[in-house]
Amino acid sequence: MKFTIEDIKTEHQKVKSGADFPAYIQAVKKLGVSHYITYVSDGNTEYFDQENQSVQTGSKYDPLTVSENLNLENFKLRLKLHQQGETDYMTFCNDCAENGIKGWKMDFHGMTCAYFGQNEADVLTEQVPG
Repeated sequence: MKFTIEDIKTEHQKVKSGADFPAYIQAVKKLGVSHYITYVSDGNTEYFDQENQSVQTGSKYDPLTVSENLNLENFKLRLKLHQQGETDYMTFCNDCAENGIKGWKMDFHGMTCAYFGQNEADVLTEQVPG
C-alpha cells in the first residue's frame, strides 16, 4: 500500500466543486489508487491499490437514507449541475440519495465512474475526463 487516507484527504481538500474533479482524479491516480467505491449513505469511501488492498475513510457525515426508487433521469440532471460546479459535495450526496443512487465506483484503468443503485447494479457509467 503506497498511499494513506491522509494522502487522499490532502488531494480532496483542493476540490471545491465538481469542476475540480478531473484534477483530483489525476492526483489520486498518481498516488497509486486503482479504483475506489463511495457509499452515499454515510460517505465512506474505500480506496484500492493494484493488489486490491484497501483503506477506508469511514463515515464522513450523518447517515442519509437512500431512496428505494431509482429516478435516473432526475439524477442525470443533478449530476450535470454538479459537474458544472453548481452544487457542492453534500448537495450532490443528497441528490444521489433522493434519486436512489447508493454509490459510485471510480475505475482508473478505464477512466470510468459507474453509479449504482440499491441492488449494487450499475445504472449509469460515464467516462471521466482524462
